[in-house]
Amino acid sequence: MKKIVDYRKLLGVAEATELQELKSTYRGLMKAWHPDKFQESEESKLEAEEKSKTIIEAYHFLVSIAPETRAQSLAEYTTTTTTAAIVDFEYKSQVLRVDFTDGNSYEYFDVPRAVYVKLVNADSPGRFARRHIYNEFVYRSTSKLVATA
Repeated sequence: MKKIVDYRKLLGVAEATELQELKSTYRGLMKAWHPDKFQESEESKLEAEEKSKTIIEAYHFLVSIAPETRAQSLAEYTTTTTTAAIVDFEYKSQVLRVDFTDGNSYEYFDVPRAVYVKLVNADSPGRFARRHIYNEFVYRSTSKLVATA
């Protein structure tokens, strides 16, 4: 997905970067782009504020899809996807958001439109998703966006 690639490029990290390395890279970038360091002009301060907001957004997003984060919440994810029914789902720009009866929501990235169409037309969307979506695509929880590094 373009968003994932862009965020990795912004932070200068690879796909296999571990959470601790991601955190130290983020801290280094925040030190470099902190708005308090750019007091010489209002324009440079505003640019630094925008850059730091983008860096924060990228960091939190990459932490939410990191293998370590997903491993920490795997038990809850498995329980949700195997026992809770789908309440609603939304598809936009190859991102599928699924809401469950237990209150959890997950985003799945790089979902082809053809898979979404099959989900919509499936006799049992839950069964289709268990077979073709839940363990096939990179996902993140949108109900509990927590960065633990």
